[in-house]
Amino acid sequence: MKQITRITIATIGTAALLAGGGGIALAAGQTAASAASATAAATTAAAPAAVADISSRKAVQIARKRVPGGRVTEVEREWEHGHSVWKVELRKRGWEYDVYVSAKSGRIIKFKRDYDG
Repeated sequence: MKQITRITIATIGTAALLAGGGGIALAAGQTAASAASATAAATTAAAPAAVADISSRKAVQIARKRVPGGRVTEVEREWEHGHSVWKVELRKRGWEYDVYVSAKSGRIIKFKRDYDG
């Protein structure tokens, strides 16, 4: 009976180790199912922090700082040189401004101004 228990524990530990959360599972004495759910929970908890995109509302705030008094006419999500950006189009006194704000960092990565009078 003791040998069967040892083999079962070793098998569960190996399965948990292969699943990626084995060190935690073995240290805490958890079963393979508990280890797998703990690993999945840790992965899920870390995912939102890695994908911290700014919202369109925040991109508009950033663009309005760059063009004070501008009226926002369009906001769209685009790809610019392989990066996700918010393109915020503003108008002010006959000028059209295109402000490209990085969706990851919130930095202005491109700025265009055209006379539309």
